[in-house]
Amino acid sequence: MARPAPRALDSLFKLGQHGTDVRTEVVAGVTTFLTMSYIVFVNPSVLGNTGMDTGAVFVATCLAAAIGSLVMALAANYPVGMAPGMGLNAFFAFTVVGAMGYTWQQALGAVFVSGIVFLLLTITGARAWLIAGIPHSLRSAITAGIGLFLAIIALQKSELIVGDPDTLVALGDLRQPEPLLAVAGFLLIAILEAWRVRGAILIGILAVTATSLLLGRVQYHGIIDLPPSLAPTFLQLDIRGALGGGEGFSIAAMLHVVIVFVLVEVFDATGTLMGVARRAGLLPPDDAAAAQQRRFGRALFADSTAILAGSLLGTSSTTAYIESASGVQAGGRTGLTALVVAALFLLALLFSPLAGMVPPYATAPALLFVAGLMLRELGDVHWDDLTEAIPAALCTLAMPFTYSIANGLAFGFIAYAVLKLFTGRARQVHMAVWVVAGLFVVRFALE
Repeated sequence: MARPAPRALDSLFKLGQHGTDVRTEVVAGVTTFLTMSYIVFVNPSVLGNTGMDTGAVFVATCLAAAIGSLVMALAANYPVGMAPGMGLNAFFAFTVVGAMGYTWQQALGAVFVSGIVFLLLTITGARAWLIAGIPHSLRSAITAGIGLFLAIIALQKSELIVGDPDTLVALGDLRQPEPLLAVAGFLLIAILEAWRVRGAILIGILAVTATSLLLGRVQYHGIIDLPPSLAPTFLQLDIRGALGGGEGFSIAAMLHVVIVFVLVEVFDATGTLMGVARRAGLLPPDDAAAAQQRRFGRALFADSTAILAGSLLGTSSTTAYIESASGVQAGGRTGLTALVVAALFLLALLFSPLAGMVPPYATAPALLFVAGLMLRELGDVHWDDLTEAIPAALCTLAMPFTYSIANGLAFGFIAYAVLKLFTGRARQVHMAVWVVAGLFVVRFALE
């Protein structure tokens, strides 16, 4: 039975009403943090490829996660942790900056613009319309495609695959320590996860880093220190450049970037929030409870505002983390769980020297493992229906092979609309699909 909670906490988070207590919520918060804290090491590693100061990105990541989780706790009273999203950070670094030629300041401006659009979609209810209109097969393909995109990045960072003039890619030199340590880290994470060890991904990253330290592959800089300066990324976003004001940029390019950010944010965050909320019993299966629906709406609002905060601090889009389900499994039912997550991300600011020691091949196993989990979505595609299967396959495959989440989305939506149209099933296509497919066609036409 839940113990009586202090009156202030019970009043704020309604612990008694949800059949929980402070101890349970704290344990749940610690559990959620352990399962998602790998992002404080992975995000600086990914965004550092754009030329951003990794120390500042580390601070921005911790603060964005803390602010997002705090807003989720107080505004929605949901046991959901927030942090810069995997996949979204890769799109930011390797597509928007790396392939499309944006500066990282302009990319931050694009995140801000997408956050505004995301917020408007949430306030007006268009977000629900968009979610309802996108076919399930494409939603599954988007998640799986992002997983493959993360996988190819991980394999590159770990030097398990290298460039080849004849075959494009080839197996790396397995006699070198970097790919071997990456493989060992990946297997360690998988084994620990199979045994349901909390913080398995974090343990894997730290184990590879510690081994690299013993082998003399990285330099020891300490474990705890005051946080580095946030100044190199704080308020450095270039909104004008993101909107096409910068030299060489066009409305089509801006439209392309913002559409992709918004679509991925919409599906990632909404799907995560619904999944975690239902697992916690906070969202009835029939979605009939008006009070619960209002609460879920506040959670969507919190998720939207967190994106804006992250862009101002200097990081890619912040989103709800599916790892929050681990905290729910541990008994978390209220925003007190998210409040604990926020406090622990603030505490993580003291571990910047440790984050600075983590080499790219130590974060690669985390990327690869998350990629593997995301590929499970392919099981939900209707493979027996070619008008569903072919667009899903194109969407999934185009992301890693064109090195762009955006291209994968474009191929998937356009193929879906075309196949349905020319097989006499145009009425099955929701208006949202026609709109998104049309915008991508315009983008390619104007490119």
